[in-house]
Amino acid sequence: MCGIVGYIGRRDVAPLLLEGLQRLEYRGYDSAGLVITGKPAAGKSAALKMVKAKGRVRELESRVPKRFAGTTGIAHTRWATHGAPSDHNAHPHLDPENKVAIVHNGIIDNATDLRVKLEADGVVFLSETDTEVLTHLIARSQAETLEEKVRQSLKLVEGTYGIAVLHADFADRIVVARNGSPVVLGIGEKEMFVASDVAALVSHTRQVVTLDDGEMATIKADDFRTYTTEGSRTSATPTTVEWEAESYDMGGHDTYMHKEISEQADAVDRVLRGRIDDRFSTVHLGGLNLDAREARGVRRIKILGCGTSYHAGLIGAGLIESLARIPADAEPASEFRYRNPVVDPDTLYIAVSQSGETYDVLAAVQELKRKGARVLGVVNVVGSAIARETDGGVYVHAGPEVCVVSTKCFTNTVVAFALLALHLGRIRDLSVADGKRIITGLRALPAQIAEILESEAEIKKIADEYADAKSMMFIGRVRGYPVALEASLKLKEISYIHAEAYPASELKHGPLALIEPALPTVAIVPDDDLLEKNRAALEEIKARSGRILAVAHQEQPKADQTILVPKNEPELDPILMGIPLQLLAYHTALALGRDIDKPRNLAKSVTVE
Repeated sequence: MCGIVGYIGRRDVAPLLLEGLQRLEYRGYDSAGLVITGKPAAGKSAALKMVKAKGRVRELESRVPKRFAGTTGIAHTRWATHGAPSDHNAHPHLDPENKVAIVHNGIIDNATDLRVKLEADGVVFLSETDTEVLTHLIARSQAETLEEKVRQSLKLVEGTYGIAVLHADFADRIVVARNGSPVVLGIGEKEMFVASDVAALVSHTRQVVTLDDGEMATIKADDFRTYTTEGSRTSATPTTVEWEAESYDMGGHDTYMHKEISEQADAVDRVLRGRIDDRFSTVHLGGLNLDAREARGVRRIKILGCGTSYHAGLIGAGLIESLARIPADAEPASEFRYRNPVVDPDTLYIAVSQSGETYDVLAAVQELKRKGARVLGVVNVVGSAIARETDGGVYVHAGPEVCVVSTKCFTNTVVAFALLALHLGRIRDLSVADGKRIITGLRALPAQIAEILESEAEIKKIADEYADAKSMMFIGRVRGYPVALEASLKLKEISYIHAEAYPASELKHGPLALIEPALPTVAIVPDDDLLEKNRAALEEIKARSGRILAVAHQEQPKADQTILVPKNEPELDPILMGIPLQLLAYHTALALGRDIDKPRNLAKSVTVE
């Protein structure tokens, strides 16, 4: 969600902070701000200078004075939780004496109680945010060091946080802490960076340290140290970020979403590369940490994800049941931990998250680990929290995904599930012939995705025709239903057109009442053993004068338009059928003039509940 950037070194800090915030705009925000440490006068503390603005980073940049010198600072893009978007609710927050400045991602659950106590002691609040509470706690601490002031204050708060703190009396350092919200240190040459996402760092350094929950760090221009919120030292070894700064650029496209849709053939090739084992008609997944005996002992698989990751998990569950013959299902992680689930020792749990930091998924993982479950991760970001907390897993290698809505990462996640299903299937009962069949299908995917992308102009024309719809319905059966769910979500996210997805078999159980000429239906109609059943659903819609757009392997007589996709193996067809519907959502939103990369009210990495 919100973005944090910080720097300490010898360079002019304001341009660096603004550049970092621009790199984090994709995370979703509604205000921005920065504070820097100015040069101290003789015998005095450093002066903190702050600028904040509701709106985009460009609005903040326009407010920064020409003379705004300093070599240490922190900055933030805020997505409103406590208090509406405004200048005074924007971060950073300062105490009344302008000694302490803080930026914060996350939510302080007991902020109201703490606020009441502070107000009773005479503290006057200038914002409606939960974050300002922490500012006052740090400023009022009697501890002698900044580290201890922050530690004492954090003991009083409940909730999630990723924070960076400046103090005028300790101008040589920035103190940061993490609990449930990402904090990454960037190691430079006599300079140090901090951010909530490596995207803000990669143009300056690729050497990073990712903090764990319950961990803090002090960064100085030439050094850093990490320790727990209890004060114990921790050892942190820098790792090298996989992607170059250019991976986060638009690369000649008008939007990040279009770029990322266009990258899917290469992205799928990347997730397959080096993993296929032709000799045994299987795949190598070295990071699973699950040997053949353990795999054969699995009696059920439960997949947990949120939003697009949940939809990928639904397709993944179908793949696992089809190829490995292990009972599998998917559930929203946001609901799982609140229903006091039965945790079975013979069940393998799989946590799915593009960022690897999704709070609802991470919290479910931590609850499962507490109850002794075995948990694997399917994530995109190497070294992310979920990747570190799980027992093993599969990286999807989609590359950086900047647009708020997920496209290439969704596709790669489903391909990763196909690899996992094949791996488990060959350990169990899947024949060599079926293994070869699936491998042939997997290898065909990149070229088939490229073929679909070549039909973009035709899909754009169709999108222009449907852009005036007030609502749309998406339907599919069995493998097609999760595709319908994801396509419906994509349309909602970026076009703001109301859309719903139903199993095609459920039409006559209620949704058929909605059918009329003004409600278009998008139908997923693969050439499989349910083809005639799907066609019967189209007959029902057409008999009620409904408009139909089919996504199919052949022209559908009852459809007003058909988007044709190449045929693969039945188990893998859902991967391909989702691609044109990404383009449909994209061009519908484009026709409506939406802010495609930054849809309203949404954020890329949801690190709060």
